[in-house]
Amino acid sequence: MTLTLDPTRDLVLDRLLKAPPAKVWRAWTEPALLCQWFCPKPWSVSEAVIDLRPGGRFFTRMAGPEGESVPNEGSFLEVVPERKLVFTDMFRADFAPVDLVQSGAGLHFAAIVTFAPEGSGTRYRAVARHRSAADAKTHDDMGFQIGWGIAADQLDALAQGL
Repeated sequence: MTLTLDPTRDLVLDRLLKAPPAKVWRAWTEPALLCQWFCPKPWSVSEAVIDLRPGGRFFTRMAGPEGESVPNEGSFLEVVPERKLVFTDMFRADFAPVDLVQSGAGLHFAAIVTFAPEGSGTRYRAVARHRSAADAKTHDDMGFQIGWGIAADQLDALAQGL
C-alpha cells in the first residue's frame, strides 16, 4: 500500500538507523526496552503496556523531571512483524473509541512506523497523521522533529547494543 501524505496534516521523521530491523523492532515492542528510549531525556517512560496485535493496548506513562506523570492510552491498528506498526491515541484497547473531550491531553493522531532493511541498518520512518492542519501545527510547534528525532537517536543507540 502506498501512503499518500497530506503536508498540512502529516508530520514525518525519516532516518537511517545503524541497527538492523530485528533489533529496532525488538526495542519498539518489548515494554522494558521501550521504556529506555521512547522519550527525549530528561523525560522517561516509567510504564509501558504493549499488547502486540490489532486492537491491542499500547499504553505509556511518561515521567517528567519535576514529577510530572502523563498517561498515554492507545491501541494498535496494524502490526507487521519487523516491518510496520500503526497505532493511535483515538482508540483504546479492542478499538474502543476515546472520548476526545475527556481525554484532553492527547494530540489525537495515528502513527505509522515502518522499518525497512537498508544496507546493514534500518530505514526508519515515523508518520504522525493528524485530524486537522491545526492539530499537526500544534504537534510540530511542540517539537515533533526535535523530540521524535532525539527518541530515534536513543532508539538506535539502544538497538545497536542488543
